[in-house]
Amino acid sequence: MLGGDDAELVHREVPSPNHGERTLPISMVVIHYTEMKPVEAALERMCDPAASVSAHYCITEEGEVIRLVPEARRAWHAGASYWRGIPDVNSASIGIELDHPGHALGYRGFADSQIDALIPLLSRIVKQYDIPRANVVGHSCVAPMRKVDPGELFPWDRLAQHKLCLPRPQSLAAGNPFHNEGSFFLALERFGYDITDQTKAVEAFERRWRPEHITGIPDGEIAAILWQLLLDRDQGRTR
Repeated sequence: MLGGDDAELVHREVPSPNHGERTLPISMVVIHYTEMKPVEAALERMCDPAASVSAHYCITEEGEVIRLVPEARRAWHAGASYWRGIPDVNSASIGIELDHPGHALGYRGFADSQIDALIPLLSRIVKQYDIPRANVVGHSCVAPMRKVDPGELFPWDRLAQHKLCLPRPQSLAAGNPFHNEGSFFLALERFGYDITDQTKAVEAFERRWRPEHITGIPDGEIAAILWQLLLDRDQGRTR
């Protein structure tokens, strides 16, 4: 275990040279999966200068929390990405990689021990930087054209129980308030998504908010979910 404030949260450090100066204050957390096995292979890649990738933390399936980049530095985890008007997500975010085979190597649920380690780390980060719940996102949220991680089996509901991310809206009484697809996509962009590729944007929204049914096609249910998310935000019930 390390000393200091993170003594009970971070188990060891594997310093990566892949980082730079931030140009924005920290206002987001982006959750990824490594899509590499074993975890040592992912750590090696995130420490390889030639790979030009890194993250602030990696959490193994057994629940070991490994720090690679100091939070004050800009890690290289999100790549080309966008969220809520921020095109340089790396500068504004802390990146957390979860040791996981991903979709390429046999997608499966996330280990309880891994999520048990993620929750207190995320709780400390959210509190320290006053990060809005709406800004705790997956890689697919900020890079829908390129990424699908952490994927449809990630337990956002567990994080929401601890008020670490937005919960899935349950009250959908308004139904579908959008008169056409154009108004739906304007609302999706307003919520925060890059809608350059509309199909991928819808898939990313579904993967986060309706993971049991991913089509890439707007329908009444996801329209109602989006409307409720915006309504809750605009009326001050969420941030």
